[in-house]
Amino acid sequence: MRLLKRLLQRLLVLVIGVVTAWLIVFVVFENADRRLPWFLALLVTYGIAAYVILPRAIRMGLKILQRKSVPSYTITGDGLPGDPVNIALIGTLHELRSAFATLGWSEADRLGLASSWRMVRAFVLNSPYPTAPFSTLYLFGRRQDIGFQKAIDNSPRKRHHVRFWALSLDRAEKTIGSVGFWLNTDRPPEDERVVWVGAGTKDTGISLTRLTFQITHATDSDTNLERDFIIAELSKHGVIAATRQYRSGEILPAKRVNHYITDGDITIADLVADRTGPRPA
Repeated sequence: MRLLKRLLQRLLVLVIGVVTAWLIVFVVFENADRRLPWFLALLVTYGIAAYVILPRAIRMGLKILQRKSVPSYTITGDGLPGDPVNIALIGTLHELRSAFATLGWSEADRLGLASSWRMVRAFVLNSPYPTAPFSTLYLFGRRQDIGFQKAIDNSPRKRHHVRFWALSLDRAEKTIGSVGFWLNTDRPPEDERVVWVGAGTKDTGISLTRLTFQITHATDSDTNLERDFIIAELSKHGVIAATRQYRSGEILPAKRVNHYITDGDITIADLVADRTGPRPA
């Protein structure tokens, strides 16, 4: 019975794939080709396929396959694995912002129409945009809470960057072996001391996303190297206390945090309280 169910699921996914290809080639492109020059028709077809049709088809396929695994990776808007979780810092939002400001890193702008257009221009012209927005990734059922970056050679095409999601210390003590834990969208208050679960990667140029072929940054595959770089920068500037590194599947005790588990290696550290700036009320 289980084998038959799996076969039917895969058959449905195949049907979705065939229908998607037919829709793109014989509906979208043919209609665009009748009304526009071929170059514009291709451009319009690409836009509709990459940003409308394919993401929805993939989400439908994942729903049919009932993909509900506990992630060690962040999730893209299409439900595919994104950047791996590799850093955890403990402190308040003010301490987190202060730490990366000390490093000279910039906080990323919120992704929107204006910031996206500015990013496209900066990318094409290779002009500086130190607070460029990040694409949206998901963890704990919500988009990243905050992100920081440092441009390489003052270029928007290459940068060190890290996204963070806040996780309350109380919640981090609870059992995380269920999908519900990761899909809980509750965000702690901004003045609370929390675990900042981070995914740090290094952008190296331009690329296309898997399956949907959306334009995005290419990333260095060695995320461990980027994790070590970020931690080294934080340590060098004295904004974190001693670090602890854990192997896959190990429990990560951090004061009251004792049940955060990841399939990849992560480094965890306490942020040093900033005594020079304003503290949250």
